[in-house]
Amino acid sequence: MMVMNTSEVNLDTESQVRALLENLNAYIEHYHGGSVQMVSLEEDTLKVRLGGACLGCPLSPTTLHGWVAGTVHQFFPNLKVIEA
Repeated sequence: MMVMNTSEVNLDTESQVRALLENLNAYIEHYHGGSVQMVSLEEDTLKVRLGGACLGCPLSPTTLHGWVAGTVHQFFPNLKVIEA
């Protein structure tokens, strides 16, 4: 049995979260002209940055809380998503 230390687990989680956000970004960019990027992942807090058409858009909170946070919580229920 392979035992992973905490830093290995954190790096694995970070790479998985980053990959998920890249997929979300592709969708948001293609269909809405916006973008989402990972800023940091520390313990249970994920910080993201919305860009492109999301900047100044009155629906950006819906994008952040609905699409981004909702999708991230499906795969990583222990994370909180906040805008940087």
